Amino acid sequence: MASADLRDELLCSICLSIFKDPVMLRCGHNFCRVCIGRVLDTQDGSGVYSCPECREEFQERPVLMRNLYLHNVAERFLITQQEQEEISGIYCTYCVDSPVPAVRSCLHCEASLCDKHLRAHSKSPEHVLSDPSTSLEKRKCSVHKKILEYYCTEDAACICVSCSLIGEHNGHKMESLDEASGKKKKKWRNVLQKLITKKGETEERVRSLEERRRKAQEKAAGEAERVTALCTDIRRRVDDLEKKVLSEISRQEKEESLSLSALIHQLEIKKDELSRKMRHIEELCNMTDPLTVLQEPDTGDLCDPEEEGGDEDTGGHDKQPHDGDDLDVAVVSHTLHTLCDVISGIRSGIYVEGPADILLDVTTAANNVLISDDLKTATWTRKEQKRPETAERFQYYQVMSRRGFTSGRHYWDVEGSRSGDWRVGMCYPSIDRRGDQSLIGYNNKSWSLGRYYNNQYSVRHDSKEIRLPDKISSDRVRICLDYEVGQLSFYELCDPIRHLHTFTATFSEPLHAALRVFEVQLGRCYIDSSLKIIAYEKYNTRK
Repeated sequence: MASADLRDELLCSICLSIFKDPVMLRCGHNFCRVCIGRVLDTQDGSGVYSCPECREEFQERPVLMRNLYLHNVAERFLITQQEQEEISGIYCTYCVDSPVPAVRSCLHCEASLCDKHLRAHSKSPEHVLSDPSTSLEKRKCSVHKKILEYYCTEDAACICVSCSLIGEHNGHKMESLDEASGKKKKKWRNVLQKLITKKGETEERVRSLEERRRKAQEKAAGEAERVTALCTDIRRRVDDLEKKVLSEISRQEKEESLSLSALIHQLEIKKDELSRKMRHIEELCNMTDPLTVLQEPDTGDLCDPEEEGGDEDTGGHDKQPHDGDDLDVAVVSHTLHTLCDVISGIRSGIYVEGPADILLDVTTAANNVLISDDLKTATWTRKEQKRPETAERFQYYQVMSRRGFTSGRHYWDVEGSRSGDWRVGMCYPSIDRRGDQSLIGYNNKSWSLGRYYNNQYSVRHDSKEIRLPDKISSDRVRICLDYEVGQLSFYELCDPIRHLHTFTATFSEPLHAALRVFEVQLGRCYIDSSLKIIAYEKYNTRK
């Protein structure tokens, strides 16, 4: 009865089954995680969530808190229930009138016994007792029908005494079942320990990738915020420019309109005056009395307007507006030219080229080269990186950049470690990825500057090495590329900057940055090396 009551307490009210991964709402009611998750999914569109048990409402989707205690109780209940079902299914072989649960099984008799028959059972050594089981035949030899007591190491089989003495396992090396089981358990423990270590490494890798994903999300959010702010500023500046241009057009239109209105007014006055003179002359022309006509004063007012010598008001000639002068387009165009500044702002805000333009391509990195999260540092490592083997990946020590240059003048700066050996340079994407011929400077598809552990430097191309005579004190070098001219130069970034060497070639493929790092053994010590891309610039003009 108590078991039935406990079972009722362990039932999920949604699926009516024993709790699986039970979780609890704030109201205190428990459900299977999957069950309550489905219920909450159906409530997503309603704007409010409620408990299926008590109908308490939540404004936001409630957080599911795992009930570890209830989880352990439910799990233990299921195990106990299963054990009871297994035991209760095995009954005493000798209680034929009514089934009685067995408490022990005899391997010799191949029979199960209740408490009553167990007291009367033989106590001789060959009668081996075990927990109640329905598979007693599996614990006996299929050939001799005797109990399995030994383990044949040569055949990896459990055998009986007869198998070891007169059977096919005669003369084989034997172990007791406990001894063989102990060795197998030890082997399993070793495997388990390796799996635990592997799981730990996997978890660490997952944490590292999650951290990279978090950083990528933060970077993306920052970039989105920056672009949004930039676009907002662009829209504001364009709106201001539009208002300024429209205001200038309106100002010029009003000014021109006032000027033209004044001129029109003057011309209207002049037109009226001319009409008056025309009527007076017409009247004189229509007079029949010659004396009156001759006595009319011969003044300028009565002269033919085409013969007038000038006009005080208009300066001698009527002012007329000239075509194209009604709006000062030059001023408007000059104002609109500030739009170029806005476009330049866009280019400098988004498309500016910087150190991030040269990023290392992990798909080309050898497995003993560790690449930093920002894809700008390569470090030699004794711990192999388990990257997939592809045709693009270098076999030894190296990595190349994602970006290749096919034109223009560029330079990029690299900072090398003070210890270890390293090489830096440029290569074609068709460079070999396997064997010694894949190393930069050791083929006709790459050029490099290298440092040896004793602070000696050299340049290499097509396996031809030139040792640099002078020591280099700085840890930073500059690589300058003039693709069209066909020059690749190396400089020491000291004060002042010092030229080291220039290669001349006719470049026929894109040139990628290439880094090579490896360790040097000095006695019992290993010296590792690293290279970091610290700057990039594109030349805009030629000297």
